[in-house]
Amino acid sequence: MIPQTDPKAAYLAQQAEIDAAIRRVLEGGRYILGEEVSAFEAEFAAYAGAKQGVAVASGTDALILAFRALGLGPGDAVFTVSHTAVATVSAIELVGATPVLLDVDAYYGLDPAQLEKTLAAWPAGAAKPKAIVPVHLYGQAADMPAIAAIAAKHGLAIIEDGSQAHGARLGGIGIGHWGQLTAYSLYPTKNLGAIGDGGIITTEDAAVATRLKELREYGWRERYVSAITGMNSRLDPLQAAILRAKLTRLKADTARRQAIAARYDAGLKNLDGISLPATRTGAEPVYHQYVIDVGAARRDALRDTLAKAGVGTLIHYPVPVHLQPAYQGRVPLGVGGLARTEAAAKAILSLPMFPQLSDAQADAVIAAVRQSV
Repeated sequence: MIPQTDPKAAYLAQQAEIDAAIRRVLEGGRYILGEEVSAFEAEFAAYAGAKQGVAVASGTDALILAFRALGLGPGDAVFTVSHTAVATVSAIELVGATPVLLDVDAYYGLDPAQLEKTLAAWPAGAAKPKAIVPVHLYGQAADMPAIAAIAAKHGLAIIEDGSQAHGARLGGIGIGHWGQLTAYSLYPTKNLGAIGDGGIITTEDAAVATRLKELREYGWRERYVSAITGMNSRLDPLQAAILRAKLTRLKADTARRQAIAARYDAGLKNLDGISLPATRTGAEPVYHQYVIDVGAARRDALRDTLAKAGVGTLIHYPVPVHLQPAYQGRVPLGVGGLARTEAAAKAILSLPMFPQLSDAQADAVIAAVRQSV
């Protein structure tokens, strides 16, 4: 069986380094925050080209704390996409703000045209537009120049969701350089993944970073004294040490993901009825996922056929957030509806994608897809 993703393979590829990192923490005796976490924050910020990094317990918490650091809450409208992991939307609601769900463009990023139309038609008396959360889905940057221009026009903050796009670039600029804050998940299957949960926030603003550090630990400025209301969301040193080891290989792992994607592109081109991932002009995707569109009529049948051939696949994501039971009919949608989002959910399929996937395995995936269609 060729799995769709394989976090254990990532561990085995660096077993000696990761085991040594874990042993270093265990023998060091500091098990909450400390030097390992501080070092990881500095090293990841340098990788992302940011001045500050603040590590937290999960990608969801990274979004929540980013929103809180900017003062978002009840009465505020935050614009994002419905075609995303539900964590993006739940984080908005968890700070009391109102998510407004928009459609995606041809690259599965937030559609700037619909964002502009929605803001232009925003009703008086509704929650006040305050922020935009572009999701850099599948490892490709959203249309940030257009989104940033709209944000500037309307006086909105930008919090980038970079959870699937560590190191992605657009027009030579890395993600995280358009918004006030960028939130990353470090979930085990991410491009940089812990062995457990984790997250990190990057920012250029030292004062915001200080506030984030207070918010992640009960609002403390001095131990046991809360200056502001905070929460408990600390990346533990074991995960920080593991992530430091894995960060040293992230550029090589990204290059491998890009090579696998190029192999898929060459092997699957010109297949009738299959659309390969489109790349935005000037984009340098990092291929968290390699997502094909096979059409709603045969997506599920193709998935079943591939499973019988020993090829694992997933659907990212099978039900748009606005159609899930917790949100259906309850959250406001962008002007014109979410047609692309709803169509994509019925037609997309994620092929195996992880750095340890061999050329032979990638070729087997290609052969299975070609035979199936």
